[in-house]
Amino acid sequence: MKRHINIRLLSGMMLAAVASASLTGCMDDIEVTQVATEEQVGGSATATESLANGIPAYTNQAMSSYLDQGWHGAIGYAGVMIARDRMTGDACIPTTGYDHYSAYATNQAMGSRYAYGSYFWQYYYGFLNSTNTLISSIDEETATEDQLGYYGMALAYRALIYLDLARCFEFLPNDMISSVNESGNDVNGLTVPIVDENTAESDARNNPRVNRDAMYQFILADLDKAEKYIGFLPSTNGKTMPDLACTYGLKARLYLWYGDYANAEKYARLAIDASGISPMTQEDCLNPTSGMNDITKWMLGSQQNSETYTVQTGICNWTSMVSNQTMYGYTGPTTQMYYLIDVNMYSRISDTDWRKLWWVAPAGSPLEGQNTYTSPMYEGQISAYGSLKFRPNEGNGDDNTISAASAYPLMRVEEMYFIEAEAAAHVDPARGKQLVENFMRTYRDPEYTCNATSTDDVVEEIVFQKRVELWGEGQTFYDIKRLNYSVTRGYPGTMFGEDARFNTNGRPAWMNLCFPNSEEENNKGVNGFNNPDPSECYTPWADPNA
Repeated sequence: MKRHINIRLLSGMMLAAVASASLTGCMDDIEVTQVATEEQVGGSATATESLANGIPAYTNQAMSSYLDQGWHGAIGYAGVMIARDRMTGDACIPTTGYDHYSAYATNQAMGSRYAYGSYFWQYYYGFLNSTNTLISSIDEETATEDQLGYYGMALAYRALIYLDLARCFEFLPNDMISSVNESGNDVNGLTVPIVDENTAESDARNNPRVNRDAMYQFILADLDKAEKYIGFLPSTNGKTMPDLACTYGLKARLYLWYGDYANAEKYARLAIDASGISPMTQEDCLNPTSGMNDITKWMLGSQQNSETYTVQTGICNWTSMVSNQTMYGYTGPTTQMYYLIDVNMYSRISDTDWRKLWWVAPAGSPLEGQNTYTSPMYEGQISAYGSLKFRPNEGNGDDNTISAASAYPLMRVEEMYFIEAEAAAHVDPARGKQLVENFMRTYRDPEYTCNATSTDDVVEEIVFQKRVELWGEGQTFYDIKRLNYSVTRGYPGTMFGEDARFNTNGRPAWMNLCFPNSEEENNKGVNGFNNPDPSECYTPWADPNA
């Protein structure tokens, strides 16, 4: 039997309380407790199921220590998705009065002593704790089939978490900040410490960051084992628990990050075929009541209901932060704060691509007047370039108990088509070009043509179409960082706020996230090996005509 480990304050098994209402102070640690012992779970199918249900529920685990201090961005996995997108050049909010993610857009307070820079670490390692608890409770030799299925599911979620962590915290070269930190240590290529179900407290107190090779091997081992067992998962769990197709999809993401393009292409196709899901149609995506809030259309998603804490808060939830068609949320006509697509990105989308209707067409555009709204009251109220992609649940923008009881996507089959095409293009640009043209012409734009020919240009075009498809879904950050793409927000006509108009030369320095200084204090293995603080290392572009 595996040991049941209870770890406090170490290697990410920590949550934090915010020290000041301004959210610029140090963190105080609080203890994380387990909810069941190994013996209780091992002897009870109900206890196993309860722990298993707690894993997808953690996607909506808001951190009350943040919310109570006035920062309403700590809304679970949705919060880190939004924060990642705000660190790209694809999504913006021009005003900052009610913008709880402005620090990520303006590259402020991103160091180890600040809440914004530390939130990712604290959220993800709390999430990790929920998977390790279940994994540690299962004996593969004596488990029932249902328990083996839940075991495989927990391994898949743990792989998702570590892949996210690795891609966020791995230090990669950039145009502003050296990989040598203030302690004189070179952190280039380091990811995060690994804490699994067998990590003893003494080990966790001296647990260094691992390089990408070690992290890759760890994640792959989890996914190999998940692939073996996840088929036993009871089929009644819907789309909140990963299945075999999602396991393949996670492998495709992993291989893409690692640069194993042959396997990335292979597993993306396996995910497509195993999912049994067709790409969402124009009717699916533009539906005013169910557009991009219906979990049945995706491979994996997070589902909120009226009893979910984030919904009960009224304003601290996904819909409040990203849907412009609400009268109670942080975005919409009430606050006059709108979630927008970048102007240059919008302009590059073909007018024959129906996805362009996900955003309000500006005056004089050929698409002016073609957008659909949940209610006529929003027409003419939402700013040009404002997102219509994420509809409030049932199209209800008034009652938050209905509106916010929505789903948001964690993995869609469309992503797999783009991974397949990009991976192929790295090896054979003509084949990658053919794959993206096939997808686009079949599902998105019958007139689409990829005019690129070189490997780099074909890859960039595929990734651009992927960015359009997954806009607002938290994935673009990884592609920009992985491919060393620049972020360009400062130019005539930009909608980015003045303090967010950064133009980088390659991947931005702020995409190498810092972990909390409390981790350094409690884990000597990472002491002196934090990423350098990237805060305020760029000067915003100034409009010469302003």
